[in-house]
Amino acid sequence: MRRRTFLRGSAAILACPLCLADAFAEQPIPIVSGSAARAVPNFARPGANITGVANQTRELNAKRLELLRDTVPGVEVVGFLFNPTGGQSADAIRKEVEAAAATLKIRLATAEARGEAEFEQAFAEMTKAGVGACLVESDPIYFAQHPAIVALAARHKLPASYEWREIAVNGGLMAYGDSFPALFHRVGDYVGRILKGAKPADLPVELPGAIRLVVNLNTAKELGITVPPSIVARADEVID
Repeated sequence: MRRRTFLRGSAAILACPLCLADAFAEQPIPIVSGSAARAVPNFARPGANITGVANQTRELNAKRLELLRDTVPGVEVVGFLFNPTGGQSADAIRKEVEAAAATLKIRLATAEARGEAEFEQAFAEMTKAGVGACLVESDPIYFAQHPAIVALAARHKLPASYEWREIAVNGGLMAYGDSFPALFHRVGDYVGRILKGAKPADLPVELPGAIRLVVNLNTAKELGITVPPSIVARADEVID
């Protein structure tokens, strides 16, 4: 997922994906981000050159891991597919997931993959580690290449959890979070307002969209698992 720059007279607006907001926060041009929460001190009055949507990717990791454990009762080892080059927050995300796993008394087997060329090896490492399920990091590259991840999870018979609704719709077992296209539609709205003359400092950071649990029962059947009724009852959307 590349950043996009929109010209406005002699200035520009930089629309950043989730992992680039911190890196560009010191630039003198207007910035609209899908992860503005990490770069502004005050949502109501950002007061700088950056605004956008407060994505909750990091905050949801612990809940996503808990839901995966509850969906696969008895799982002891969970794989974590992780992109170590996913921006300045990558190390913090990894530590947060490790802390969540420790709290849930789950052993975490982290496998690094920077893109599709490394997915096969990453899944092989997780399988060798004896994982019973997989938590997939909410990385923009992973979203763009998610069909390959979903296919590998199916081949290795691994129940996998994702953030974005679209991945569950496209064959992932479950997702807990926002809609990826909807997030960037909101980012696009901010770009349009700035192009019309608004200043980022005066545009409040928008809170995330609806956080939804999506469960794909067709995928569960293909994996040979039964999703507990409690998880189905909690789901906002069930695909069957």
